[in-house]
Amino acid sequence: MIKLFQGKEVTPENIISRRMQQDSGLETMVDGIILQVQRQGDQALLEYARSFDKAELTELVVSREELEAAWKRIDPYFAETLKEARENIAEYHRRQLREGYVVEKNPGILLGQRVIPLEKVGVYVPGGTARYPSTLLMNVVPARLAGVGEIIMATPPAPDGSVPDDILAAAYVAGVDKVVKCGGAQAIAALAYGTESVPRVDKIVGPGNIYVAVAKRRVYGQVDIDMIAGPSEILIIADKDCEPAFVAADMLSQAEHDPMSAAVLVTDSPELGKAVQAELEKQLPELERCEIARRSIESNGRIIIVEDLDQAAAIADEIAPEHLELCVEEPFALMEKVKNAGSVFLGRNVPEVLGDYFAGTNHTLPTGGTARFSSPLCVDDFVKKSSYIYYSREALKAACDRVADFAEREGLAGHARSIRIRFEEDK
Repeated sequence: MIKLFQGKEVTPENIISRRMQQDSGLETMVDGIILQVQRQGDQALLEYARSFDKAELTELVVSREELEAAWKRIDPYFAETLKEARENIAEYHRRQLREGYVVEKNPGILLGQRVIPLEKVGVYVPGGTARYPSTLLMNVVPARLAGVGEIIMATPPAPDGSVPDDILAAAYVAGVDKVVKCGGAQAIAALAYGTESVPRVDKIVGPGNIYVAVAKRRVYGQVDIDMIAGPSEILIIADKDCEPAFVAADMLSQAEHDPMSAAVLVTDSPELGKAVQAELEKQLPELERCEIARRSIESNGRIIIVEDLDQAAAIADEIAPEHLELCVEEPFALMEKVKNAGSVFLGRNVPEVLGDYFAGTNHTLPTGGTARFSSPLCVDDFVKKSSYIYYSREALKAACDRVADFAEREGLAGHARSIRIRFEEDK
């Protein structure tokens, strides 16, 4: 049963448990995989597919014809859902597009910034106990809007060597350029360093298991990454007028992801807290992923009883959750009191799952409290910015003495000389 805390029991230690996983053996294993991929390229990927995925592959890349065939095979209703979700995501993220700018300070001086799309981006889409075409859309659509030149997707194959139609169809509708049958740390290594079949990319995005997370950390610097994604989190602030069954269902929607996921309810109503506690026990046996969800709820779930909603907002800010539901009468007013949250869901009619699949906001969000300083995935993650400077000779001469003096005060005479030498003839 989920733990319930109130009064003096409401301490930082009891609010949420975030255990950092550090395993030197796992890191050594991942380092070995990365090295093998660097040395052997495609051959290493084929061997890891045989070893880890039990798949005998002859080709790593899914053909364009296979993508089109998967699109034609999927349920027409789901095909329409994919297209509508893609458009919702595009509409939201299109507002994030930005242009460069030019500052003309004085005659002969121009300063500016260019916004340049990344050339190649790798998108990792997990396999295993669940498949995520939604993750594919959330990562690919902003990249496409940003103008990325080539998008390469990597996802683990099934033992028969196939990739589910839902994933391939989402890749087709989102505009993925290349799909590679490759999972785990070996996929991250292939995207970071390149192989005969997998182009080397500039950035890798997308969630994965602990092996993927460690591999992304290891290759950072060789390529950019979006974030190191931790277990999923949801924090719900609810008042006495909420329906306990709805609150419990929303908590379980995240608990079923992973035993390490965290679902927390903060409420000013002891009656609601106890009703949700009972409702969780009622709903858990009905879930297909019951065992996963139960382990999450019992290990990391919390129900926190507070004095008022101001205290609830303060707790939310301390936790800085990935997902924050404000199931209260005045959600917009309460949102103004919370600064640290990946994505906020306002009111009693906005379950977190709406953002996962359909509304249009991105579901790739900061976890583990990193919402204190980081943001959801967006178009900015797929561009780089480059500054530029232009000075005429006259403008440079006017600045010469100040620049040289600044350099000499830092003890860098060579810096000073590089500007003064241009005007020695004038003297």
